[in-house]
Amino acid sequence: QVQLVESGGGLVPAGGSLRLSCAASGMLFSAFDMAWYRQPPGKQRELVASISSGGSTNYGDPVKGRFTISRDSAKSTVYLQMNSLKPEDTAVYSCNARSRFRDVWGQGTQVTVSS
Repeated sequence: QVQLVESGGGLVPAGGSLRLSCAASGMLFSAFDMAWYRQPPGKQRELVASISSGGSTNYGDPVKGRFTISRDSAKSTVYLQMNSLKPEDTAVYSCNARSRFRDVWGQGTQVTVSS
């Protein structure tokens, strides 16, 4: 059973940091491109950051310079290090794994940044 499980969300004051983790199971992790998306309250889901199976990264404009995505193939885990958090970063953050044949989503984790 292919599964993505996110962790690390929570409540943090503005300017603080959090690290999200997404543990994958039931899949060949190295074959998947991984990404983090977020959906703020009342808004559409948007791409936060992605990392290809080869390690190439891409970031949404709102998080460039503040967030870093990385992956650990030995642990089948992708991380999102979030620094200098702002209230507008408040959202449900979801992990996504995509290959040529599969598109898998995690259940999401809430991140709330207080002003």
